[in-house]
Amino acid sequence: MATRIGVDVGGTFTDLVWYDEATGSVVVSKEPTSPAAPEVGVLAAIDAAIPPAGLAAARYFLHGTTVGLNALLQRTGAVVGLLATDGFRDVLEVRRGDRDDPYDLFWSPPPPLVPRALRLPVRERMLADGAIWIPIVGSDVEDAARRFTEEGVNAVAIAFLHAYANPAHELEAERILRAGGFTGAISLSHRVSGEYREYERTTTTVVDAFVRRRMGPYLERLASTLATRGFLGDPLITRSGGGSMTFAQAAARPFETVLSGPVAGADATAAIARALGLEMAIGADVGGTSFDTCVIVDGEVPVLYQGSVVGLPIQTPWVDVRSIGAGGGSIAFVDGGGLLRVGPRSAGAIPGPACYGKGGSEPTVTDAAVALGMLPPVAIAGGVTLDLERARAALAPLAAPLGLDGADAVARGVLRIAAASMAGAIRGITIEQGLDPRGAALVAFGGAGPLFATLLADELDVTRIVVPPHAGNFSAWGLLGADLRQATSRTRIVRLDEAGVATVGALASELHRELDGRATATFSARRREVHADLRYLGQEHTLTVPVPNDDGVVSVTAAALHALFEECYERTFAIRIDEAVEVVTVRAVVVEPLPTRAAQAPASPVPVAGGASRSVTAWSFTEGRELAFAAVERASIAVGMTLAGPAIIAELTTTTYLDAGYRATCDPSGSLLIERVGS
Repeated sequence: MATRIGVDVGGTFTDLVWYDEATGSVVVSKEPTSPAAPEVGVLAAIDAAIPPAGLAAARYFLHGTTVGLNALLQRTGAVVGLLATDGFRDVLEVRRGDRDDPYDLFWSPPPPLVPRALRLPVRERMLADGAIWIPIVGSDVEDAARRFTEEGVNAVAIAFLHAYANPAHELEAERILRAGGFTGAISLSHRVSGEYREYERTTTTVVDAFVRRRMGPYLERLASTLATRGFLGDPLITRSGGGSMTFAQAAARPFETVLSGPVAGADATAAIARALGLEMAIGADVGGTSFDTCVIVDGEVPVLYQGSVVGLPIQTPWVDVRSIGAGGGSIAFVDGGGLLRVGPRSAGAIPGPACYGKGGSEPTVTDAAVALGMLPPVAIAGGVTLDLERARAALAPLAAPLGLDGADAVARGVLRIAAASMAGAIRGITIEQGLDPRGAALVAFGGAGPLFATLLADELDVTRIVVPPHAGNFSAWGLLGADLRQATSRTRIVRLDEAGVATVGALASELHRELDGRATATFSARRREVHADLRYLGQEHTLTVPVPNDDGVVSVTAAALHALFEECYERTFAIRIDEAVEVVTVRAVVVEPLPTRAAQAPASPVPVAGGASRSVTAWSFTEGRELAFAAVERASIAVGMTLAGPAIIAELTTTTYLDAGYRATCDPSGSLLIERVGS
């Protein structure tokens, strides 16, 4: 057990959970995010919830942030120069010669992060087996160094052909750059990704160089300020592939943190699915800016080995979380065709929805919920008081262009459209992957997740909903269980025979030695894993299969690994092929577990503004009319107690909208288990 703090920075709010090992208590805080300086919102959340003695006693500070992601979205990273093998300087624009959406005639790729003038060729050539064909011409690198200095480049990405097989030329180019006086950040593709596919590896290296200038200084400022305030423990940050890494490791490998924020919600969803025995759970995290969703099967977080942000592929372990611009701050508008649209543009933390009274005037999803009575106009977390009249005033101008009768009609449309967008994202990770969402439980969390829970259930025909304890800060709770995790990979294409298995074993040992060099000295207990990307001979794509091993030492025969691959292939594609199998990439993972913590966040009786149980008038989507809703505090719902809708359940960090035809029961874990009882 260990006292720890989890802080998740979102686009609108910064969420904190403080788990005190000594008392077993859980304290939550939600404060507005400071987009220009995210650490300001982090410190405000700490000041609001944790006394100085509590901060000093904490063993771990676990952080989820969108700093790297926002740098990519807003194109506010470093000025990057690229050194590429002669003939490959345009790989960032050529891409794969196809389009992401084959049915969109107007689709165009995102502009490359490095303009062509800063993509400079170097004469050298390495073969796929690591043999040198053309030695590197050092004068090309020297010329490039002068050009980068003239153009104000402050980060360089070096991505040479087949550097994963032999990094000698990349290391020599780095040496020449440093000897020539370049003092900025340098990212080498073989250190960033040891895999083939030149476009993807080059893009990943460029992303690493691009976000390094934002992520490193941010983490340094945050760590320094925490130390100044008395924090003596280990600061950790979540990885895109799940788990966590130290701030120092994140500064060295910032591309691994691009999806740092949303993965904590996936980890938390998997944990509650295991605790409640749910075979399939769908995470529905509705924040102020975005909607994030994932599907958990048999309690396992889905991990891919390549992700994509704004159309840019990134070769790194990647929890399969889908995000769309639909949250409480998403702005509603009428498009050129006279249709009502919601998002992806958001009011964010500044100025926020109109009902916050902080200067926002455009209508948002939160304004719609306030107008319909789903969010009573009272004080909420972060010191914000909701203003009904401002909400109605923001929505009213959309009524005439849409031919609707007043602000309430607009509000109903806004919420229906937002819910339909969210349901569409969920269908993308369930139905489009052969999974039936009707058999799943919807785990609703985030500041607005429980507000949308029954609307989403109606859209998807889901009959079971889970609203976890402290649902508004559930992602921050998920941070507290993020074990330290490091991963690396290397492409080596060999036949799957006994010689091939020997190659896998030798390469796995080499990769684990590399990871041991990165690991912290803080923990001694480590678990080593080995995975291999396999495919039938002649295929392009692979399946990742766990390789049986004894603490990283491969202990499997070729026949046994072949059988494991065929089982995985049949489970995925419902067929087996009578063809030889080959190994493409070997992956090594080291996990350093954090000390045990409580399995779930217990509910705590924190009163909220608005007083005791009462009745309010709100819109019922299942009935299609206004009804009297019971307004109750979540802390008043005892374990085993059942509450029938319509009801509005308030707590410190979120509000649960329990529509007519649904009922909620408080589970011993503190979760609200909601089921549909109507037709």
